[in-house]
Amino acid sequence: MQTHDAARQRARRRWLLVAWPVSLVLAGALAFWLGQSPVQLPLPHGNRAVVKQLQAENEKLKQQVADLRRSQQVADVAMRSLQRSMTEREEQISGLRADLGFYSRLVGGDSQRQGLRIQEVRVQPVAQSNAWNVTLSLTQNVRRGDEIGGKVTITVEGLSDNQVQQLSWDALGDNAQKDGLPFKFRYFQQLHATFVLPAGFRPTRLRIHAAPDQGATADRAVAWGDALNGTITSTRGDSDAQP
Repeated sequence: MQTHDAARQRARRRWLLVAWPVSLVLAGALAFWLGQSPVQLPLPHGNRAVVKQLQAENEKLKQQVADLRRSQQVADVAMRSLQRSMTEREEQISGLRADLGFYSRLVGGDSQRQGLRIQEVRVQPVAQSNAWNVTLSLTQNVRRGDEIGGKVTITVEGLSDNQVQQLSWDALGDNAQKDGLPFKFRYFQQLHATFVLPAGFRPTRLRIHAAPDQGATADRAVAWGDALNGTITSTRGDSDAQP
């Protein structure tokens, strides 16, 4: 009886010694297989339908989010464009207000005068030379509203060797503008030029002649002293006031 029990125990130990390594190998293989391939648990038929419905709704929501993002991008671009347009329009309005204020100061109470007019004249010496800078302000009545263009010429009267002498513009100006200073504007324009007087020449008067391409000419004579003391209404720049 004891002999049989001892034999059984020896057989059981041998079986355990063989089964233990085999179980370890199987467990390792199972773990490797589980790590490589996710376990697909079978779902009941009803649950599969729910999963498909949820997946479809998820894709639909993703598409809606993408559409909203694109719509937001388009709205942002439109908003920036609108802001730029509003800024440009405000700058234009501000510029027109400044031009209107300048024109009002320029013509004062004489705004009823029709046609082209030589409004302001000023000369300033160029240091250490016989050159002079001249500034002219031309206007036309705001009620006309038509663009006007043409050329201005200047004649300087004075004394040379105690004799009266006139220096025409083609003798005063540079070759590029020998036919006159060009102008083109709707309401007003300031012209700038430089001319050189001969040595020993004493200027006494300026004669300005503005000849438009169409319409009546404008002429003005200004004593040299008045031109030296002349005032020019300040403006935003030399550009014309355009509507």
